[in-house]
Amino acid sequence: MIRFLALSLCASSAAAESGLAAWLRYAPLQGGESYHSSLPSHIVALNTSSASPVYVAGQELQQGIQSIYGKQCNVHHSYDGASSSIIVGTLDEYTKAYGSLSNPPNLIEDGYWLNTEGNTIQILGKNERGALYGTFAYLSMLAQGNLTKVAYSSNPNAPVRWTNEWDNLDGSIERGFAGNSNWFANGVIVSNLTRTAEYARLLASIGINAVVVNNVNANASLLTPQNIEGLGRIADVMRPYGVQVGISLYFSSPTSGVKGQANLTTFDPLDESVVAWWTNVTGQIYQQVPDMAGYLVKANSEGQPGPLTYNRTLAQGANLFAKALQPHGGIVMFRAFVYNNLNETDWYADRANAQIQFFKPLDGEFDSNVIIQIKYGPIDFQVREPASPLFANIPKSNAAIELQVTQEYLGQQCHLVYLAPLWKTILDFDLRVDNESSLVRDVVSGQRFNHSLGGYAGVVNVGTNDTWIGSHMAMSNLYAYGRLAWDPTLDSQYVLQEWIRLTFNADQSVVNTMTQISMESWPAYENYSGNLGEQTLTDILYTHFGPNPQTQDNTVWGQWTRADHTTIGMDRTVSNGTGFAGNYPPEIAAMYENIATTPDNLLLWFHHVNYTHLLHSGETVIQDFYDQHYAGAATAQTFATMWESLKGKIDDERYYDQLFRQVYQAGHSLVWRDAISNFYNNISGIPDAAHRVGNHPYRIEAESMQLDGYKPYTVIPFEAASNYTAIVTSSNTTTGTAQTMITCPSGTYDVAVNYFDQFGGHSHFVVSLNNVTIGEWTANLKPWIGSSEGPRVLGHTPSIYIDGHSATRITFSNVTVAKGDMLKIVGTPNGIEPAPLDYVSLLPLGIVD
Repeated sequence: MIRFLALSLCASSAAAESGLAAWLRYAPLQGGESYHSSLPSHIVALNTSSASPVYVAGQELQQGIQSIYGKQCNVHHSYDGASSSIIVGTLDEYTKAYGSLSNPPNLIEDGYWLNTEGNTIQILGKNERGALYGTFAYLSMLAQGNLTKVAYSSNPNAPVRWTNEWDNLDGSIERGFAGNSNWFANGVIVSNLTRTAEYARLLASIGINAVVVNNVNANASLLTPQNIEGLGRIADVMRPYGVQVGISLYFSSPTSGVKGQANLTTFDPLDESVVAWWTNVTGQIYQQVPDMAGYLVKANSEGQPGPLTYNRTLAQGANLFAKALQPHGGIVMFRAFVYNNLNETDWYADRANAQIQFFKPLDGEFDSNVIIQIKYGPIDFQVREPASPLFANIPKSNAAIELQVTQEYLGQQCHLVYLAPLWKTILDFDLRVDNESSLVRDVVSGQRFNHSLGGYAGVVNVGTNDTWIGSHMAMSNLYAYGRLAWDPTLDSQYVLQEWIRLTFNADQSVVNTMTQISMESWPAYENYSGNLGEQTLTDILYTHFGPNPQTQDNTVWGQWTRADHTTIGMDRTVSNGTGFAGNYPPEIAAMYENIATTPDNLLLWFHHVNYTHLLHSGETVIQDFYDQHYAGAATAQTFATMWESLKGKIDDERYYDQLFRQVYQAGHSLVWRDAISNFYNNISGIPDAAHRVGNHPYRIEAESMQLDGYKPYTVIPFEAASNYTAIVTSSNTTTGTAQTMITCPSGTYDVAVNYFDQFGGHSHFVVSLNNVTIGEWTANLKPWIGSSEGPRVLGHTPSIYIDGHSATRITFSNVTVAKGDMLKIVGTPNGIEPAPLDYVSLLPLGIVD
């Protein structure tokens, strides 16, 4: 029987927490001292070197037990009286010190054995890293109040469990929503690597064994002697946690004039001088980083140089680096994200086919230390995609799955989206290669096609923000990524609740509430951002954040929906379309080829249909669009209310910070809902059967108010504003006033104001009734829940435009309104921002327009 202590973490009385400790808080358990007798008194760490993961494990155990239970344990490195001890080390070192186990566990690299059944607790790894992993597993139990007696071995599902960080040498982070880089500034590696050690500790606790520290859109200057020395410093800091360093390479570096390296006139992968150049540079790196994990390479993708420049194959390009790494034991992660610009007028053109076209003919030509790194879907981290068929088409090659923890297309840490359920739809998908079970997770582990290499790459993009990734709740995705990379059979809700107990507390109401919000978050986001497999209908030409469905089409990028006035969806059938469905093994291909057997949630991915096409649900495509976008936004409205029930049950700092984001998401989900619904209502001409789209009885359009110093402004894209129109001040130095007489019945209302918060200015707004101020704010995404909580700026990619990215909402609750009152908004522009307003809603309590 699992035995959880009847204890709870200190919550309301706890000191404010920044989030820096994440799930390794080791929060004290109330009454933990009463369990001292059942806890060990000594820790034996079978290594004396402070650079050893086993030594670190001993320190971690001492710190964790002291912090959680208030018991001080002494750390030894050899100890004859093993009773009432925790012994941590490698299986080999344990055998030397204490003799063989009676029933030795079957461990592979990084695996561990955890036995708490006797007076002596054994935490033994196949290697030192495994011993540290076992230590964190034991401490996770203790931190959750779990004193269950266990004896089990745990082995990783795959040998490669890496993060990809998209940090740039100037200190910025591409698709990073949590501040600047922890590693780079002004073109070089920083001197203070304290955060590097803290991050390595977090990663070790969830089984991550390597970090690629720089952007896949790489810079050749990483290879200067100064930066190579800096990589050695990063590696030295991470090594005690068993985390190796990897780097991304710029393919044409030999011709880039890298300071301190030879300059060539070619980067042809078959040229002998190029081979020698990379062999020499690789040797220099391994002198500084003898255990470097390897290289990540993005080539011939999105304008990046690569072997195709010289009419060489991608395999020849990958093998250039593989051969340079082979003497050192390193591996190449070669990204499959390769595609060309396409002509949308070609009905048979399809970006989704690119990976198959480029890589399938090369299967078997990649060296043994090359892994093909494949995004989970065929396009680009969309809210829902089918599993990439490339997993089934390169059985002779090593494969890894690329998942994105940073929410590039999925709300950029401003919208809560718990991603593990999305990832599970891919990992658990059966590709049925040769009519046999071929789960994606078994392909990437190497099990299905008998490969020794394979695994996981997670795009994470942590920054210097104390929340690491930009939001307290978004850290559930990093935790889940590590846990699933170790064991992809885990249930996503189980992993989530484990994270909640460790990161916040074990109060059942906290666990239940956060579980409900998180598990509903991905379905809600999918519903209001792009359902039926149509992809995330964001702006693919700009920030990838807010709604802009028309950017999907009429571009060369191939993320098309092919929407016109009567039809929508990509025809990816073999019989009449791009042929993409035929890239799957026959059983799966037949399912997607036939519209009757294609799941509704991927209908528009595989089929081009009329808006009036009936789904399996019995609803039409267009009505389902309306229904689901309204349903998703309605769900998002509940998140803030549910979160408010946690006040006093978690610390105020994290409570208010996350409440700010939940309120923002509630408002922005309405922007999404209206934009997508209006766009397809406009293009199809088919009304919403429920009469919601375009019908907003509680709204007062800003352009319909009496304006002084304001003027109407036609918003582009049109669907980003209610009635397609906003108001802006007449100039950037003119204060604007918009006022109207209240015509609704007297009563208590919530007053919601939709406005635009552009990058490059901080406009100020004051809302009043009969010249009595009911609220004011500055458009810089600061909180409106009270100044005492301090500034909290959202981390998404900002927009300089009045559009769906900058659109947002502020609400003032429980305002007493009388019919005939004069409602006035005064906007003061700042910088490039002309105090733009969209509309005001006077909402009866409990109503959301």
